[in-house]
Amino acid sequence: MPDWIAVVLLGIIEGITEFLPVSSTGHLLLAERVLGLKQSDLFIVVIQCGAVIAVLPLFPERLRQFLFHWREAATRDYLFKIAVAFAITGAGGLVLDKMGFSLPDQPLPVAVALLVGGLMFVGIELWLRGKTLRNDITWNVVLAIGLGQLLAAVFPGTSRSGSTILLALMLGLSRPAATEFSFLVGIPTMLAAGGLKIFKELRQTGEGPGENWGLLLLGTLVAAVVSFIAVKWLLRYVQTHTFIAFGWYRIGLGLVILLLLFR
Repeated sequence: MPDWIAVVLLGIIEGITEFLPVSSTGHLLLAERVLGLKQSDLFIVVIQCGAVIAVLPLFPERLRQFLFHWREAATRDYLFKIAVAFAITGAGGLVLDKMGFSLPDQPLPVAVALLVGGLMFVGIELWLRGKTLRNDITWNVVLAIGLGQLLAAVFPGTSRSGSTILLALMLGLSRPAATEFSFLVGIPTMLAAGGLKIFKELRQTGEGPGENWGLLLLGTLVAAVVSFIAVKWLLRYVQTHTFIAFGWYRIGLGLVILLLLFR
């Protein structure tokens, strides 16, 4: 397979899965194994950053609020809660980094995390039927989302957006509010993690581990475009739908991986 086709495929997978609650890391690990590819950590991090930056225009009201109404108490409260959730994840991430933690790249933990997360999505959505959900971000939600991001960082296949949205739903937050806050916290979190990873890679190698910068740019652009489309669709979807379909998808994919591993 030509390198550019492989890069486009990985960019598409990253763009679709980065913000959907199905685990981009898990899908990329599996895609690399199925396609017989092995991209550098720098490649994966950079295309993730491209996917993250691309979704910023999808929150025009929030961006206007942050830029032009930052003096208002409600705006400062929301920004402060984003900052606290980010700080919780950042502090935990630094501890993991000091401990030398590295993400497992085997399919078994990915399959288990997909399966468990899928069962939780289905179970929680069934439990929420008939319940009235609120739109206000409580401090319990802030703490849960900060810790949920750490959970996803430790267990590949968990999904950052999946774990944070699940926890927010369990605490009674509405689907649109949970999705928006999860995404807005995820943007600085993932850009900070990506920036740190890029800095370390470039400092160690001088210019990246033999990186093909043209292919890296191609993968980043593809991931950004696809991510914009996927998130735009998801933000509309959660206005009138539950996450139960994502739960069944995770269960199905997890079972398929387990069957392939133990056949």
